[in-house]
Amino acid sequence: MSADEHEAGDPDPRDVASALARALPGLHRAMERRLAQDFGHPKPPENQLALLRLVRARDGITVREAAEALLMKPNNLSALVSQMTAAGMLRKEQDPDDRRIVHLHVAEESLGRLDEVDALFRGYVAAGLDALDAGKRADVHRALTALEELARHIDPAAD
Repeated sequence: MSADEHEAGDPDPRDVASALARALPGLHRAMERRLAQDFGHPKPPENQLALLRLVRARDGITVREAAEALLMKPNNLSALVSQMTAAGMLRKEQDPDDRRIVHLHVAEESLGRLDEVDALFRGYVAAGLDALDAGKRADVHRALTALEELARHIDPAAD
């Protein structure tokens, strides 16, 4: 069914898309503003947080694999890795079988800070959900499955 063909009473997908495209960045900005107030350290830029989260989830990932996962050019990711390694945020280990390959690991201090950022974000969302009535909380919960499916339809790498 195309965006022009929707059932009576069903919202126009273009209207929903516009509202969602406005709401999600607004939610993210609200969390970022709170984090700026509450986090006791300088917050890493979003690209650094994305790489830290990826390496935490896939410890030992190679630079090439990380570049593919983050949709970055390998030379740009390599520069980011070098910057983060120099700052003590990441550790690099050469592959024992192929010295051209580097495996990435999150440094201990960065793991703690990343966990702190994620805990603050979870807390903000939990407090916001607590402020909603039960019906709105249930609406948000039901929307999660649909949002995950929507992401799979949008992401060309998802299958």
